[in-house]
Amino acid sequence: MNIVYAFAVLGGLGLLIGGLLSYAAQRFAVEEDERVEIVADVLPNANCGACGYPGCINFAEKVVAGDAPVDSCIPGGKAVSDRICEILGLETVASDVRKVAVIFCLGTKDVAPDKFEYHGVPDCKAAMMYGGGFKVCEYGCLGLGTCVEACPFDALSMGEDGLPVVDWERCTGCGICVKACPRGVIRIMDVDQPTRVVLCNSKARGRATRNACEVGCIGCKACVRACPQEAVVVEDFLAYIDPAKCNFCGECIDACKRDIIKELDLTKEPDLAKTV
Repeated sequence: MNIVYAFAVLGGLGLLIGGLLSYAAQRFAVEEDERVEIVADVLPNANCGACGYPGCINFAEKVVAGDAPVDSCIPGGKAVSDRICEILGLETVASDVRKVAVIFCLGTKDVAPDKFEYHGVPDCKAAMMYGGGFKVCEYGCLGLGTCVEACPFDALSMGEDGLPVVDWERCTGCGICVKACPRGVIRIMDVDQPTRVVLCNSKARGRATRNACEVGCIGCKACVRACPQEAVVVEDFLAYIDPAKCNFCGECIDACKRDIIKELDLTKEPDLAKTV
């Protein structure tokens, strides 16, 4: 009788707990918007995190809930944004201008010396923990490939000269490499039109830059004086070119003795990144 009673009690408890769980599941159920799966299906599903969320499904949930901009999926670009707007019944907001990463450093192993031999973890952030890095230049690329490892689209590779190479055809402009670089030598640029840029990141004074790199900008202002459009300025010993004022006359390029002002036309010559 004791065994029968025990089974009866356990059975009753099981039914009671099961009933309570069933009630709780129905009472506190969170209704899922079927549009979340539809939006997730149109995303690249790279789970790169460029949108600011851990994965594509997380972004889909946020964008359907109205908590994330529809054009936050950078790798997907305008095509994905337009599709999301169509699903959610919204007006298109994304720009059709592509963005890609550009390396703002020409300090190869031949022209930018090391101040000591580094034998630690092959990671730029780890190297920065040793005296701020092993390069004499405090602003140049360390060349350990941290950005290459971070890129989810295989758009970066390390060149033989010690600098990363961007494959602009694969690059989505997601900006993950920018966040990975502890020296800040990678910038995201629009590719809608040609532009002139000073491919240097050094903000050191002229003498310090000369000692650290044979091609670094020394802030001499020769390019500033040469530009008839007043499109070039020097801030913190580094030259910048205003694309809105530049008319591609070429005077700044001729005036620069360090040969670091380059014309980039990412709209026509994606392979230029491999030669600049």
